[in-house]
Amino acid sequence: MAAIALALVSSVSWGVGDFLGGLKSRSLPLLNVIVGSQVTGLLLVATFVAVRGDGPPGGDFAIFAALSAITGVSGLAAFYRGLAIGNMGIVAPISACAAVVPLAVGIATGDRPGTLQAVGLGLALAGVVLASREEVVGERAHRRTARGTGLAMLSALGFGFFFLAFDRAADGDVAWAMLVNRMTGVSLLLLAAAVVRPPLRAGPRDVPVIVGIGALDVGANGTFGLAATKGLVSVVSVVGSLYPLTTVVLAAIVLHERPHRLAQFGVATALLGVAMIAAG
Repeated sequence: MAAIALALVSSVSWGVGDFLGGLKSRSLPLLNVIVGSQVTGLLLVATFVAVRGDGPPGGDFAIFAALSAITGVSGLAAFYRGLAIGNMGIVAPISACAAVVPLAVGIATGDRPGTLQAVGLGLALAGVVLASREEVVGERAHRRTARGTGLAMLSALGFGFFFLAFDRAADGDVAWAMLVNRMTGVSLLLLAAAVVRPPLRAGPRDVPVIVGIGALDVGANGTFGLAATKGLVSVVSVVGSLYPLTTVVLAAIVLHERPHRLAQFGVATALLGVAMIAAG
């Protein structure tokens, strides 16, 4: 129960942070938002590790922590961009299918899902297909792939492999895994910023929000890492993947976004599938 509770806390923190990150990415360059929030997270984690005073654990945790940074930052960039250009109520639930990745890897390495998990996997994939369809009204009414769908799928892959890599890194020490993750992620982002050279447009009102995004992300990563050490990663990653519920609710309340009925059905189907995977 402790693992599930911690994973739920991480999902809510990710959901709030993702909503704010997607919202800010609509008015600021993407790299401004991601670099600012990731640097904030690095400072917070580095301070905690320094105050705690424990040295790094042995083993190969650093390799997996660095891999989690590469996959996590890639997924986050795709996700924020998807939220910025698409409907959050569609993009966020599609990204929740990140939970399929640990399950698929488990199957490939010998795990055999139960009937409930198998049905849940089918529902999650079917829900993604339905949610990705966007209704076009007018004289030439038809359905097309919703904006941001491709980015949402890329983010799902990135987050899925992040779950796997970070779980392995957290086995050594959660705090040190987070520190190496942030150091690697920030280094990659600064390199990207040096190449792209995005305009710096963050104003005084933007800074507290970006700092808050970084703090929420760190809190989510920490609670997920603890959850992964207490339970099966195939289960806690599914529960952690429920973050779109928070993002979708905030988008509906703040932005008044309402996906069309077919997309709503697809979102519900995908989330039901994720819940069945967790329950199995």
